[in-house]
Amino acid sequence: MANPTYTLLDGKATSARIKEEIAQEVASMVSRGEEPPHLVAILVGHDGGSETYVASKIKTCQEVGFRSSLIRFEDDVTEERLLSEIHRLNEDPSVTGFIVQLPLPKHINEEKVIEAVDPRKDVDGFHPINVGKMSIGLPCFVSATPQGIIELLKRYDIETRGKHCVVLGRSNIVGKPMAQLLLHKGTPGDCTVTVCHSRTPNIKELCLQADIIVAALGVPEFLRADMVRPGAVIIDVGTTRVPDPSRKSGFRLSGDVAFDEVAPLASFITPVPGGVGPMTIVSLMLNTLKAAKNRHA
Repeated sequence: MANPTYTLLDGKATSARIKEEIAQEVASMVSRGEEPPHLVAILVGHDGGSETYVASKIKTCQEVGFRSSLIRFEDDVTEERLLSEIHRLNEDPSVTGFIVQLPLPKHINEEKVIEAVDPRKDVDGFHPINVGKMSIGLPCFVSATPQGIIELLKRYDIETRGKHCVVLGRSNIVGKPMAQLLLHKGTPGDCTVTVCHSRTPNIKELCLQADIIVAALGVPEFLRADMVRPGAVIIDVGTTRVPDPSRKSGFRLSGDVAFDEVAPLASFITPVPGGVGPMTIVSLMLNTLKAAKNRHA
């Protein structure tokens, strides 16, 4: 039977509370005579999505009391020039952490760029050293979206121990780290995890077995009501721009979940927008704060 009393996992309200907590910690650091954390973003080119994300990150830095800097390059910047800038930031003691906004132009090797970042300043959690540490449960910087989801599950006291979680998507940024974090011992954690992707033949059957579904495929409204069992927890990571002539912008953001269909079946569900997105940005702030604390430890 459908459950009409689902709880919305409100990433916007949760991230606002976390921002207040971070701001208080930063105020304490400054009162002790320490420098506030300094986050630097490198933006290459003029991709609309990247522009929006970076602007949002810089705005959040102001809200929590961080220093922030934006370094811009045109699309035709050489790989060598970008790597030399990364080296400079690695060596700059005034920089707590930095991110290189992806995707990068085709002529630049993303792997080489990610590996050039000092793991101690890799607040995106993409460096192989951080990924490796995360996979075996050592302290490290965790990729912001999975970390944001874990924080959301924690703050809503969602039971994960012994639950079956299906992760839809196997990307290095969301799907794989999400599966690893849910497998770890602890709370949230201790899940039995199934990872599905474009080559999985029986996705519907697997989803119907799931207590928790994390949809991170980037396919609008992929998860429908006939794939969800009543009472499941639904986390929607998708943010795809789809045409919508009724909107002034001409488009709207669509998640990977057909929300109106699935929500009545769910016990908890994230909206799009306002669910996972705000948690991703606040997780980046938590990583930057952690980098600052590591430096002062």
